[in-house]
Amino acid sequence: MLERRWYDQWKEYVETGDQNSSSFPGQIDNTELFEDLESYHLKDRLVENEDFVLIPAEAWHKLLAWYDMLPDQPPLERKVKTLFHHRFLPAFISKEVFWFLFTNMIICSVALTDTIQKTMRKLFEVPESAETRLWMKSSDTSCERLRNIHMTVLDSCLSSGMVMIMEMRNADGTWPSSRPQIMRNSVDEQDSYRGQPGVCGLTNLGNTCFMNSALQCLSNTPPLTEYFLRNAYLEELNFTNPLGMRGEIAEAYADVIKQMWSGRHYSVVPRIFKTKVGHFASQFLGYQQHDSQELLSFLLDGLHEDLNRVKNKEYIELRDADGRPDQEVAEEAWRNHRRRNDSVIVDTFHGLFKSTLVCPECSKVSVTFDPFCYLSVPLPVSKERVMEVFFVSVDPAAKPVQHRLIVPKAGKVSDMCTALSQVTNVPASQMVVADVFNHRFYKIYQADESLSCILDRDDIFVYELSRGAVEEDGDELVLALYLRERSHYREYGSSNSNYGTSLFGHPLLVSVPRSQCSHEALYQVFLQRLSRYVRAPDPSEEVEEQEEAEDDEEEEEEEEELYKTNGVNDGNGHGHIICRFSFDGAVIYHTNTEHYYCLNFTSSDTDDEEDDSDKPGTSKREYYNENEAEKYVKHPSMEIPHQQTRVDLQQCIELFTTVETLEEENPWYCPNCKKHQLATKKLDLWSLPEVLIIHLKRFSYTKYSREKLDTIVDFPIRCAFLCGSWSFGPPSRYDLIAVSNHYGGLRDGHYTSYARNKDNGQWYYFDDSKVTYAREEHIVTNAAYLLFYQRQDKIRQPTLPTPLDSCSSLTHSASGVASPNNREDGATSCVNMETD
Repeated sequence: MLERRWYDQWKEYVETGDQNSSSFPGQIDNTELFEDLESYHLKDRLVENEDFVLIPAEAWHKLLAWYDMLPDQPPLERKVKTLFHHRFLPAFISKEVFWFLFTNMIICSVALTDTIQKTMRKLFEVPESAETRLWMKSSDTSCERLRNIHMTVLDSCLSSGMVMIMEMRNADGTWPSSRPQIMRNSVDEQDSYRGQPGVCGLTNLGNTCFMNSALQCLSNTPPLTEYFLRNAYLEELNFTNPLGMRGEIAEAYADVIKQMWSGRHYSVVPRIFKTKVGHFASQFLGYQQHDSQELLSFLLDGLHEDLNRVKNKEYIELRDADGRPDQEVAEEAWRNHRRRNDSVIVDTFHGLFKSTLVCPECSKVSVTFDPFCYLSVPLPVSKERVMEVFFVSVDPAAKPVQHRLIVPKAGKVSDMCTALSQVTNVPASQMVVADVFNHRFYKIYQADESLSCILDRDDIFVYELSRGAVEEDGDELVLALYLRERSHYREYGSSNSNYGTSLFGHPLLVSVPRSQCSHEALYQVFLQRLSRYVRAPDPSEEVEEQEEAEDDEEEEEEEEELYKTNGVNDGNGHGHIICRFSFDGAVIYHTNTEHYYCLNFTSSDTDDEEDDSDKPGTSKREYYNENEAEKYVKHPSMEIPHQQTRVDLQQCIELFTTVETLEEENPWYCPNCKKHQLATKKLDLWSLPEVLIIHLKRFSYTKYSREKLDTIVDFPIRCAFLCGSWSFGPPSRYDLIAVSNHYGGLRDGHYTSYARNKDNGQWYYFDDSKVTYAREEHIVTNAAYLLFYQRQDKIRQPTLPTPLDSCSSLTHSASGVASPNNREDGATSCVNMETD
């Protein structure tokens, strides 16, 4: 090993042929390669052909004899075995065969590449427990991975003189070739950390909590993790499966698992894994939020195909039961499945459904047995919905009343009015329902509109109107009344003061007889309607005169523009009369005219020094009681605690196995009738796997609505009996080992996970890079989304004692700094992983 600059100078000296040249290199000098000259420790991350060059031992000895070396510098030797070939043409071989010689070991070109790896491991004295992989150096700057070591040397396109590189996996689960370039002190920090294997966070790369949650659950699935930790996957990588990912997903997953279970990381950055997933599944490209169940489904399928022991899948024609015993048909179906699908994923996660179809016309019964990898079970959906609304009486003295109503989930707005009518004794026909947002009507609902249009977070007000206002040929108009105040502001760069307007308070719907639509009549109607919190002017007070015509014109344009923005849609295209009641002038618009009226509450009583009438807010403070305006009353229904719906897991499974009729989009072809039929279908659990994954279908999508179900599913943590309709074998007993949680709604949210460590039996809560202890009593929440169960007879007893101290409220971040952790989502914040 020679320092590159000395070597280049020597080359120049030799190529010129002038022994008196100034390029004479002098003694061999490798000073630039050392960290310090006392210990002669090499610098980190030296790059071949940039910092140093490698030369054969014979050349080194020649250079040493010719030029000598600086005093006390040690020679930099590396174990490098020379690779060359020899041609041999035996009489019984019709083609040229290449042989590769490692020192005194001869390797034939028709031998497997694995032979090279075994030879190199022996020559470099690599421990049997260490994991290695081969690279071939294709140029000075690039190397290519030899993924399939079960190919022949000839098929791997290895040629004479090619440099072979073997790397060994680091103790922390990383590879030297892929370890991130980070600061040395960070490396030391990671190298010095010793924690419980498997208790390791995953860095959020940007909306990747869904991936982290699924990975943590799979990481804490003992049979799968132990399969990768003992390197059993290396012998089963399938590089030729057209349905697979060339073994790359399995290798990327193995790298993440080995890092997480090395016990040397607070948190792992799964960037390479994320890149691989996006490469083979374009829906996961980028950094949008996704579904942990969809990621899990892709990953299980990808691992299965990458590790499928069946290299050539044969065609198998499926047979119908034709009256044969279920057990015989089931065993045949399982054998056929294993003839095409044989992997650790099948060993661990696959079970059998019994599917029974019955033709509604000829009663033909078809029984098949189909494999499954996880159960997607529905949640019982309530047919009712709880809604909170404010009822605004026509009585001006009555405060708004907040009600909690139980209405049909698939009902209409009229159903909500009917429910409210029963507790208010106000006819539903005299109610108008509106969504109030930002002090104005966002929408006024028609009676036949679906309640699914109204979200739980909407502020819904129901207004009582007089009977005449709702009669078809009534003589009353319905006015939308807004409250607006003028605000004082100064335009930038101008010395003139101007007034702006802004809405405040709650809008009202007021029914007014057509005969009372004059200026004075409307003025009195509004005063009377607002009398609870608006004081009428004293008769002795002067009413401010109407603004000058030019000012009126300017404000009219402003108000009309605001009307365009704040107008109300009644659903039928009909116009409403909109009244903006301002304390410096209430403006009444009719959508079909350009006329408006100003109703003024501003007092003109001022002194000689200052005219207070121009001060915005003067009349509001004097006439408007904001505290009284905001008051409302809670109906007794609001005092009854809202009971969150709870169901048992067994109910979900029973619902999953309920007889149902096929949808028109997915009919069944009846072999007797010779046509497609809407047959009845029933699924039963026939045989269950070692690890059973149950997907709770919280996200409900129908033709009319989309929602997330926050139902609490009571699922057992220990000794779960899964009883179905299968015909043989006792019910299986399962213990919970992991849960993927989803908090939030349809378009947003956050994923976390609970998992039980296989080595010490302790439960942990994983929130991206943060990990804390967890208690079993806090695992069952309405956020549970994916449940992982392992059969009791397959669970090994923990090999390590359960941590004794699990009641502190500290958590480690990825940097290893302790910080308080206060959660409100059901997680138990306990003592963090302690370092040695």
